[in-house]
Amino acid sequence: MAVDHRISLVTGPARSGKSEWAEALAVNSGQSVIYIATSSVDRADLDWQKRVKMHRDRRPAHWHLQEVPIALPAAIQSATAQDCLLIDSLGTWLANLLEQDDDTWQATLQSLVESLRQTPATVILVSEETGWGVVPAYPIGRLFRDRLGSLTRQVGTVAGAVYLVVAGYAVDVKALGKGV
Repeated sequence: MAVDHRISLVTGPARSGKSEWAEALAVNSGQSVIYIATSSVDRADLDWQKRVKMHRDRRPAHWHLQEVPIALPAAIQSATAQDCLLIDSLGTWLANLLEQDDDTWQATLQSLVESLRQTPATVILVSEETGWGVVPAYPIGRLFRDRLGSLTRQVGTVAGAVYLVVAGYAVDVKALGKGV
């Protein structure tokens, strides 16, 4: 599988600094940044609103925002070579599609990977690491964890850089490691 140095994956645990690292990569790209938020703001969820506001307040005002909870491959395909897409996050995007059956999910996943291979844009994707703890006790939790692990792994095979962010430090594990 071809590696694309315009594609970067940033992954790690909660509150590790993933988004901040991805934002720094976007700033350093020197390109026009389109921030693709994969969540929708739920007016009833005050905690979620606070989290979204924290992300908004940290971003430069001149960045463009697109809220894309479902149609992520189409958003990637519409980008140009002058764009830097910062997609935050794959876990939230997956959660929006969790009701898909296995065949539909596999087609969606392949569509995402193909859009990454074909886009002329620089793309920085943020993803959560959820599989380092215990096996979830409920089927939906196991489905989410397993699909996110597979999604992150497939995006990582296409990406030129795969950053693991832990405790506020980023390491390009693709540069240091060997593919499995």
